[in-house]
Amino acid sequence: MTETKARAEEALASDALHPGAEVKSALAGFLNDFRGFQADVKKSLQQQEERLTMLDRKTSTYARPALSAAAELDMPHKKAFGEYLRTGADDALRGLNLEGKAMSTAVSADGGYLVNPQMSETIQSMLSSTTSLRSIANVVQIDATSYDVIVDNTDVGSGWQTEASAVSETATPNINRISIKLNELSAMPKASQRLLDDAAFDVEGWLGQKIATRFIRAEASAFINGTGIDQPKGILLPTKVANDTWTWGSLGYIPTGAASDFASTNPIDCIVSLVYSLAADYRANATFVMNSKTAGAVRKIKDTEGRFMWSDGLAAGQPATLMGYRVLISEDMPDIAANSYPIAFGDFKAGYTIAERPDLRILRDPFSAKPNVLFYASKRVGGDITDYAAIKLLKVAVS
Repeated sequence: MTETKARAEEALASDALHPGAEVKSALAGFLNDFRGFQADVKKSLQQQEERLTMLDRKTSTYARPALSAAAELDMPHKKAFGEYLRTGADDALRGLNLEGKAMSTAVSADGGYLVNPQMSETIQSMLSSTTSLRSIANVVQIDATSYDVIVDNTDVGSGWQTEASAVSETATPNINRISIKLNELSAMPKASQRLLDDAAFDVEGWLGQKIATRFIRAEASAFINGTGIDQPKGILLPTKVANDTWTWGSLGYIPTGAASDFASTNPIDCIVSLVYSLAADYRANATFVMNSKTAGAVRKIKDTEGRFMWSDGLAAGQPATLMGYRVLISEDMPDIAANSYPIAFGDFKAGYTIAERPDLRILRDPFSAKPNVLFYASKRVGGDITDYAAIKLLKVAVS
């Protein structure tokens, strides 16, 4: 037994000295360290996922707009404004001294009151999400009575010179100034006093919906057909000339080739000509604008191989396209008729500017329509073409 034990100890000592045992021991240590590292990474990822889930639940639960980040700041004005809408009590509004991005003072000089920032943001979001020209135009917010745009509608002259020749004077660019005057846009919805007395009635939500609906209709019409007299200047207001004779200050048009409709032989030709009448730098961001009746007629147009040129959006909420360009449906555009301009095509971000003041005022009138209460809402907005080269029109005419 003594001899057997001695031999076993001798064998173990020889195995410990074998090189394979050292590798096996090192590999086992590495695997243990790697398992620990892997456990730490999994724990860290799990903690991040829990944190993101918590934030996502909070966001979806409260559905807060961007301006509600300062909830404590907005709540006093929101409560006081709601009291003013329901009862006409303005003591709480007069006593406020708040500083917020969407309002400069609680009390207006003309007796009206600025809406709270959350309601103002809701109305602005509704205006921008419609099929109005506002959704594709350049919109700026100002604190003045007008907005001036400096336009350089020519290029600086240039020429080739040799090393020894004298440098000749080149053409000087012409600078024009376009002044966009702000006009007052108003809406006056009404509600019964009994409805306002109902505590369960969301008076602010109802009022915001009504104001936005009225503003959307008025703005959409003015941005297309506005005369510029106490309202914005529409895109169809300037003088229209054949695109071959176009000059700054007018809009160029392409004829359809028929007196009262599209050309019968190949109706797509006039739309192709309209697209390529626009300079290449404008076409990159161009949009078609037409009403539903015109869209229905254009949708039937096929090329010589029988393929429709109109393409519907692939996803819900995506605009349709015509020849690869977005189509905006604006019901204020003219119908297809002799000498009308049913389709506009251009880069409206460069070609049309909408200027507005960010504040929106509400004046409560419980006397003029008793037993109803009128709410007179007003804001100031203007619009005008700022680049006449960025917009082209299609005219229903032979030439």
